[in-house]
Amino acid sequence: MSPAGKQHGWTESFLVYRNPKVVSMLFLGFSAGLPILLVFGTLSAWLRVEGVDKTTIGFVSWVALAYGLKFFWSPLIDRAPVPVLTKALGQRRGWMLLAQIGVIYGLVSMASSDPVGHLQATVLFALITAFSSATQDISIDAWRIEAIEEDYQGAMAGAYQLGYRLGMIVAGGGAFSLAYYYSWPVAYLFMAAFMLIGPVMVMIIAEPDHPQPSGAAAYRGLPVLVRLKHWFIGAVLDPFREFFVRQGLFAVVILGFIMVYRISDITLGVMANPFYIDMGYTELEIGLVTKTVGPFVTIAGALVGGVLVMRYGKMRMLLLGAVLVVLTNLLFAWLATQEARLLWLILVVGADNLAAGIATTTFVAYLSSLTNKAYTATQYALFSSIMLLLAKFVAGFSGLVVDGTSYPFFFVYAAALGIPSVLLILVLMKREQRLLQEAEV
Repeated sequence: MSPAGKQHGWTESFLVYRNPKVVSMLFLGFSAGLPILLVFGTLSAWLRVEGVDKTTIGFVSWVALAYGLKFFWSPLIDRAPVPVLTKALGQRRGWMLLAQIGVIYGLVSMASSDPVGHLQATVLFALITAFSSATQDISIDAWRIEAIEEDYQGAMAGAYQLGYRLGMIVAGGGAFSLAYYYSWPVAYLFMAAFMLIGPVMVMIIAEPDHPQPSGAAAYRGLPVLVRLKHWFIGAVLDPFREFFVRQGLFAVVILGFIMVYRISDITLGVMANPFYIDMGYTELEIGLVTKTVGPFVTIAGALVGGVLVMRYGKMRMLLLGAVLVVLTNLLFAWLATQEARLLWLILVVGADNLAAGIATTTFVAYLSSLTNKAYTATQYALFSSIMLLLAKFVAGFSGLVVDGTSYPFFFVYAAALGIPSVLLILVLMKREQRLLQEAEV
C-alpha cells in the first residue's frame, strides 16, 4: 500500500484501470446510473405520452428527491445489519443486494402498472425504485471507499462515472428506443433485466474491511431503550462529531468548499437547454450534441481525471478542475455572441463536458478521502448532500438572472460563481502542505 498522496509514474497511473476492484466499479457504476432516469426524465416522457398533464408530471418528479435526502438513512447502512444477507455477504454487499432487489422489484412493478388509470400506484413503485436506488448509491460509495487505498480513489471514481454514464445512456436512449418499437412497459421490463448486472457483481466482489467504532459491542445485554439510545448516538451523532473533532475548526472551511464547488456548473446547467433553443439550434442538433457527444466526452474526462489524480494527486487536480469549469463557462458567454453554428456548439459543449468529467472525478476522490472508514456511508452521504444544497438553491435563480440581463452576462455570472471554490482550494492546498511539513519534522 502506498502512502496517500504519493505521486505515481505515468505507466502505473494508466494501468490503474486494470485493477480488478477498479474494473468492478465500472459495473457497479452502471447499476447505480441506470435507475435515476427511470424515475425522472424517462418516466416524465412515459407519463406525457400517456396524456398525464405537465403539472402532475412536475409533482411526480419529486420522487427523485430521495437521492438528495439519503443522508437521513445512511446511518442504517453503516451500522444496522440486514437479516440473513449481512451474515452471508457482509455489511456492504448485504445492503447493496437488498437495494438492487428493491430497484428490480420497483421497475417490474412500474412496468405492470397503469399510469392513466392508477397513477398513484405507478408513483408508489417509482418511489420504491428511487429509495432503493439511493440506498444502493450509499452502499456502493461505502464499498468504493473501503475496498481500496486512497491513492486509487481517483481511478475508482473515473470507472464509476464511466459505468454511471453508460447506465444513464441505456435508461435514456435505450428505453426510448424500446418504447418506440414495443411499448413503455416492455422498456421498463428490459431495464429491470439490465439491473441484474448489479446482483451478479455483488456475488463477484469481496466484502471490504469495515472497522467498527470502539465500544460498538459494549452495550449488549442492556435494556432495549438504552441500546437504542447508544445506537443513535453511535450511528447518527458520532459520524458528524468525529469529522469535526478530526478536522477542528477547519471543518467549517472544508464544508464551505464542498458547498460551493458545484455551484458554477449546476447554475449554468439549468439554463443550458433554453439557451440552445433561443440560439436557434434544432432539437436534433441539441439532442445529437448534448445526449450523444456530451456524455461520451464526460466519460473521457472522468477517465482522464482518474489518471491525473493518480499521477499528480487530488489537490492539484481539484484546482485544475475548478479552473477549467470557470473557463468553459466563459466559452458559453462567447458562444452566446455567435451565430448558431453546429461546430461551435460541439466544441463548447465538448469542452464543458470534458471539464465536468475531470472535476467530478477529482471531487469524488477528495470527498472519499475525507471519510473515516468507521462511518463511511454516513459521512460520504452527508458530504454528497451538502454538495447539492446551496448549488441547487442558487441555481433556482438562473432564469431571473437571464430575464433581467442577457445570456452573455448570465454565463459570466455563472463563471464568477466558481471563483470562491478556486480560492478555497488554494487555502486547502496551503493547509495540506503545512501538515505534510509538520509530519516530516
